[in-house]
Amino acid sequence: MKVMRILAGLAGAALMGVGVSLLSDAGDVTGVLLWLGGALLLHDAVIAPLVLVVGLLLVRGAGRGPVRGALVVAGALTVVALPVLLRPGPTANSSVLPLDYPRNWLLALGAVATVTALLTAARGFVRRRRPPSP
Repeated sequence: MKVMRILAGLAGAALMGVGVSLLSDAGDVTGVLLWLGGALLLHDAVIAPLVLVVGLLLVRGAGRGPVRGALVVAGALTVVALPVLLRPGPTANSSVLPLDYPRNWLLALGAVATVTALLTAARGFVRRRRPPSP
């Protein structure tokens, strides 16, 4: 396990180095830094507390972890889908965004909710079937 942590840390450091080198090649660093600061503020001030509070209010006990994980995944899916969900309407070129993105986003959120419900139910089933420890 320790080797995997070291390898993951080295890979992360290497990717941060790539990011810094790409940032240094960018012409307008101010815009990138402003976007990164906004993303950090949005995550730390809005998304993370919201996920924790909703997970705390919705679920008690063993299901809290999977529900919080599902909320994080749903939030990430929503952030990734925002540009196409908030697009201004039909474009002149119909092949630019040819799919029904809102429907696909809802299907992905439904899949996350289904997997979370199945995982929580399976955990509850295993806990009930496990004999009490002495």
